[in-house]
Amino acid sequence: MADVGLVDVSLRDGNQSLWGAAGLRSAHVLQVAPLLERVGFRALDYSSSTAMGMLVRTHREDPWELFRRTRALMPGTKLQFIGTGFRFISWQNSHPDTMQLVYDRLVANGIDRVVVLDPMHDMDAARATARRLKKAGIDEVVGALTFTISAVHDDAFYADVARQMRDCPDIDRVYVKDPAGILTAERARTLLPAVTAELGGTALELHSHATIGLSPQTYSIAPELGVEVVQTGCGAAGNGSSLPEARRTVTNLREMGHRIDIDDRALGLACGFFDRLTVAEELPAGRPQDFDAAFLHHQIAGGVMTTTRRQLREIGMEDRFASLIDEVGRVRAELGHPIMVTPFPQMVVSQALFNLMGERYGNVPDQVIRYALGSFGRPTTPIEPDVLDRILGRPRARELQAEPPPPSPEELRRQFGAAMSDEELLLRAHMPAEQVDAMVATGPAAQHYNPDLAPVLGLLRELGDRPSVHDLSITKADLRLSVHRRAEEAGHG
Repeated sequence: MADVGLVDVSLRDGNQSLWGAAGLRSAHVLQVAPLLERVGFRALDYSSSTAMGMLVRTHREDPWELFRRTRALMPGTKLQFIGTGFRFISWQNSHPDTMQLVYDRLVANGIDRVVVLDPMHDMDAARATARRLKKAGIDEVVGALTFTISAVHDDAFYADVARQMRDCPDIDRVYVKDPAGILTAERARTLLPAVTAELGGTALELHSHATIGLSPQTYSIAPELGVEVVQTGCGAAGNGSSLPEARRTVTNLREMGHRIDIDDRALGLACGFFDRLTVAEELPAGRPQDFDAAFLHHQIAGGVMTTTRRQLREIGMEDRFASLIDEVGRVRAELGHPIMVTPFPQMVVSQALFNLMGERYGNVPDQVIRYALGSFGRPTTPIEPDVLDRILGRPRARELQAEPPPPSPEELRRQFGAAMSDEELLLRAHMPAEQVDAMVATGPAAQHYNPDLAPVLGLLRELGDRPSVHDLSITKADLRLSVHRRAEEAGHG
């Protein structure tokens, strides 16, 4: 039987899949980081440019500062960043030299493992990104084989990409990434041996979402098929549209005879933290899911599915969800079967929604036009000719085609000033100014958080909003808490 390692996804993919990348604040991460350090994870799926942008936009907190503080608390665990190599935070592509600056600053702020996720499996682009990462000093570069079901993505396709990754001197490890959770145990028994046969001695990991309940079973057989590491979520940050829950995964793998070298008590404490956090912050906890065959058709990943349902509610179209799912499958086929991983699910779902609201392809988002123009690489299969003509025949397509190239770091310096730090420069270059201004004005983020105190703090905030409450005393056992409103606040001064 095999030794199996774990990568924890709670802080990045768990947060993104279950809570729209907005559930965790800096204080949450810093509170649980020492526990995660003790568990013995192979690495943490820690952040992405999307997560960085959400931290600034939603919580007005500095992601770079969070990186540094987390690294100080977790000196022995690899912190992973995931990206396409094309862009940083915004939807527009970034200059190659700007991406090099991003990677340089990631290393300087504590990131030492990066996943190269080229959604088109364009190996020329993946090799270029891997070179930049190694130049920046990234210790571990992981190539992503993003799993999907289509007429062209067969075992031979993935075996060929695995061979190219094995031959790339700048790629250290490979993982199969299954964002929709559609890799069955049956398919794994042919796919994983085909991939490992080409990888030789290159280590293989498996990242498969629990969205329709398939991945726990697939994980249980993965080590016998050559997988050395599986990726999981802790407690309430696992299951659901996240990845399999860590404690159950460990139990299952040990039952199958495999060895998992972790600190079980520390794992239990980390899982307990996320369980209490979801209650305190009123976040939905991940739950084991029933099989839903529709996912094999639309292949929408968990985080996008959560966002899509919310958007439909907001525009009063929640009853059209089934119709939207059907249209997503149709649009995906017409666009050449893009793999449903960021940024493509967002593009496909947006186009499908526009198609439901009016004439099909009567309204086309800019990102779909950029996709058709080749800004994100070459589709695995060609876009249907009549659809391509409808997209590129629009005046907006000509405008986007004439856009100037993205600015270089030198041009960004001239725009934003030489005195600004590289970290702030990168945020300002890719985010609205008012959002970064709000982050800077807010100042350092809170570093401490106790989910058990959340109800008490919520009560105090609510009472503080009531002018009629002047004094409050709480007595319990040997605890006595007294709060008095200042005279001027009470309207007496």
